[in-house]
Amino acid sequence: MSEGLDLSHPINVPDKPALEGLEQKWTDRWAKDAVYSFDRTRDRNGVFSIDTPPPTVSGSLHVGHVFSYTHTDVVARFQRMRGKAVFYPMGWDDNGLPTERRVQNYFGVRCDPSLPYDAAFTPPDKPGKQPIPVSRPNFIELCTRLTAEDEKVFEHLWRHLGLSVDWSMTYATIGRRAQRISQLSFLRLLARDLAYQLEAPTLWDVDFRTAVAQAELEDREQPGAYHKIRFARADGSGYVEVDTTRPELIPACVAIVAHPDDPRYQPLFGSEVLTPLFNVPVPIKAHHLADPDKGTGAAMICTFGDVTDVVWWRELSLPVRAVLLPNGAFKPVVWGESGWESRDVDRAQVQYNQLAGLSATKARARIVELLKMSEDLLGEPRPITHAVKFYEKGDRPLEIITSRQWFIKTMDAREQLLQRGAEITWHPPYMQARLENWINGLAGDWCVSRQRFFGVPFPLWYRVREDGSVDHGARLVPDESRLPIDPSTDVPDGYRADQREQPGGFSADPDVMDTWATSSLTPQIAGGWEEDDDLFARVFPMDVRPQAHDIIRTWLFATMLRSEYEHGTIPWKNAAISGWVLDPDRKKMSKSKGNVVTPMALLEEHGSDGVRYWAASGRPGADTAFDPGQMKVGRRLSIKLLNASKFVLSKTAPAGAVTEPLDRALISKLAAHVQFATRELEEYSYTTVLDTTEKFLWAFCDDYLELVKARRNGEFGEPLAASAVTGLTSALSVMLRLLAPYLPFVTEEVWSWWRAGSIHRAAWPDAEGLLALIGGARDEEAERVYDDVSEALAAIRRERSVQKQGFKVPISRARVAWTADRIARIRVAQADLKRAANVDVLDFGDSDSLTVEAQFEVPATGSEGTA
Repeated sequence: MSEGLDLSHPINVPDKPALEGLEQKWTDRWAKDAVYSFDRTRDRNGVFSIDTPPPTVSGSLHVGHVFSYTHTDVVARFQRMRGKAVFYPMGWDDNGLPTERRVQNYFGVRCDPSLPYDAAFTPPDKPGKQPIPVSRPNFIELCTRLTAEDEKVFEHLWRHLGLSVDWSMTYATIGRRAQRISQLSFLRLLARDLAYQLEAPTLWDVDFRTAVAQAELEDREQPGAYHKIRFARADGSGYVEVDTTRPELIPACVAIVAHPDDPRYQPLFGSEVLTPLFNVPVPIKAHHLADPDKGTGAAMICTFGDVTDVVWWRELSLPVRAVLLPNGAFKPVVWGESGWESRDVDRAQVQYNQLAGLSATKARARIVELLKMSEDLLGEPRPITHAVKFYEKGDRPLEIITSRQWFIKTMDAREQLLQRGAEITWHPPYMQARLENWINGLAGDWCVSRQRFFGVPFPLWYRVREDGSVDHGARLVPDESRLPIDPSTDVPDGYRADQREQPGGFSADPDVMDTWATSSLTPQIAGGWEEDDDLFARVFPMDVRPQAHDIIRTWLFATMLRSEYEHGTIPWKNAAISGWVLDPDRKKMSKSKGNVVTPMALLEEHGSDGVRYWAASGRPGADTAFDPGQMKVGRRLSIKLLNASKFVLSKTAPAGAVTEPLDRALISKLAAHVQFATRELEEYSYTTVLDTTEKFLWAFCDDYLELVKARRNGEFGEPLAASAVTGLTSALSVMLRLLAPYLPFVTEEVWSWWRAGSIHRAAWPDAEGLLALIGGARDEEAERVYDDVSEALAAIRRERSVQKQGFKVPISRARVAWTADRIARIRVAQADLKRAANVDVLDFGDSDSLTVEAQFEVPATGSEGTA
């Protein structure tokens, strides 16, 4: 693009430029002109593809979303101006637990899979106190209905923010394409033995009643208590004392464990103790994970209290004695049956009946009372605060329930994924360590099944034996051409619908995929894998995955795993990691914490460009404080850009060669900045570029405009005016394009005053094009002139301030003293300096440091005298 004035386009500057209304004006125009549409005729080298994070559609967006999505949009806009065809789709993550919870609360319903579909069901206008049970198909219809409404609201906000998304390329993680791709990938993993089903101890949320993966855990500090409990030795020779925070799990105890090197317990290994209250003989085992310094050094192994219990149970080959139901209540037990043997069956039954049906918390309180009465509780419980594992969206501590679940192998892929992580370029680089730490800390394969309703179903059925039991080893797998399917309503090949759940018939897999199991395929879903081979070849592997640092362990890791298994490659070349938005207490803003700020009011108050300015001020990977003050700064910057542009475009003739030192210096400095900004943005350092470009703009307005104003207006002749005009218009063209990725609305507005087309389809500034205006190379001597003159102007302004004289009061005589070489450079542009400083006579002197003396004209009575 040629710099300076485009004489082929009329100049139309409004009398009173304003920011109000720009969002609607330009959002509509961009949509009408398809400014951000993806050009799918470009080959892979000409494409920049983005694996856009699909926001969770379960309510409203908050300011944290605005923060991170702005970062991505800055990069997208920069790459588009660099000549790339930008593949920038938008997805909606609309399946999973958050959506189900929102639908339950919004409509006042709950899903009961046993109910038949009711085509006439209409939810109440206002939810009642008791939720209405509805069938799974009815529930899914309500989920689809509500998420569709939410998605419209989300899109409106994104457009208002100015995201340069191609809105013809959207998808939903529960949509038909996402379901097909998710099911297809699963079946291929299953065929390669990379997915498997197992009945095993599983982390379980008792409120959502579903399995939870390791990546979805979080530790929360909770009050608790240590209880010292005595276990009678089976031979009657004494007691073994155990400290535990979960005495309610004594009926689930299958062993006592201590460290093999602990001399206190070495003589006891291999012997038995009796569980208090229930009189069940359990062995004393040795294991290296037992901590000799924790409590008494001996611990209960229960099935199951925590993940360490699972390790001990598996490695010590212990039996299962589970007491918890999926809802977290203690299940009924018949003592004396297989697995529930006791030396005193009647007593065990009486004691246990007092726990059956209670939650874990209530059972704990009751068993403490029973232990006190039996004198097996030694002393009072000792209060503590300790870390307890929760599902990240849950309200109660996780339990461990034995259940049948689907897993994708991860442990076998750890080394390969570490290598793949090193192939990705990380922004910032230190975020790679978070992935490596997660991979190295993996404790088991990835549980991908959930016992919920609004999700992608596993595309399988099982044969039902003649006795009516389900044979999970006899899977009925659909042909890929049938996908997507819902096994709860579709029928396997060779069967009739009336054979469902009948002897000799079939039974559907009841579970749905974890939302991460679908979201981990976003490159494939957005790129049309196995549906649009041409598109997929143009966009995959993608150029960048933008996301927050807290989901490196979930979304980023899982996407790498799926890409490795399906394609044998990394899914993207770059990982651009954003931080959190923090509230005034320096805590992460999140819906679950109730401290979020919804963004639309901020966008309306400060303007979208003002909010984007604040967002883009957050460095990659760094947590950033929510700061409306910075949004105000961004708005002031936008207003400054409007006013400066109006001044520049108020006089665009004559135009000519750039000959004067200050003009040449501006072009020279700007060319160097363009080179710097281009290099930094290629490395995703968008914050640095915004900061330095903003400083350049303020210096342009405060110094350069003032220095050349009189010359531009023709006071020193037409040739000198032409140099200033070309310098001003060329600089404005470049600065608008430098700021366009950050402030898309105000830059588009100004561009439309004097340029054809959208600034967001214009070419990124070119340093060589700028330098061509001054002979093809930087003019370092002119830059030194500019720097020295600017410092002299600032010194004269300071002297005005000291003497409390306003600008309109002329300085009759000023003396600037400095070193000889600097004074020589100031003399080159002294005419500009005198007019900018309102000085009549300018004298020079010699000094090691810059000094200024000024004599002000005495103002007439009634005229301005002070600032």
